[in-house]
Amino acid sequence: MATRQTQTIVRMWRGRERRDRTGAYRRHLEGSVYPRLRALPGFLGLSLLQRTDRGQAEMLVTTRWDSMASIEAFAGRDPESAVVEPEARAVLESFDDFVTHHEVILELGREDASDRPLGGP
Repeated sequence: MATRQTQTIVRMWRGRERRDRTGAYRRHLEGSVYPRLRALPGFLGLSLLQRTDRGQAEMLVTTRWDSMASIEAFAGRDPESAVVEPEARAVLESFDDFVTHHEVILELGREDASDRPLGGP
């Protein structure tokens, strides 16, 4: 089994897209935010998760970083505060004004489980 040698911090934030702006947040994230993030030292990647709740899209954004120092370089002195640009605010009905940070302590992929039978431990 592969073991993780470097630290990864996941930064998580959520918001709800306005019903009349379906897909706008994803376009903003891909077209505006991601190009700037990937130029930052310590940025490792991002994921956008979505679920529909009572007819409205809830977005969960996770970004991966190599350290809290890299996150602070991006987010400023208060890394627990969300960074929400005016363009994002325009397409979101509501959003958290805070983020949470989580250290990845285990990450397994399909190749790590290849010697185990399906459906079992």
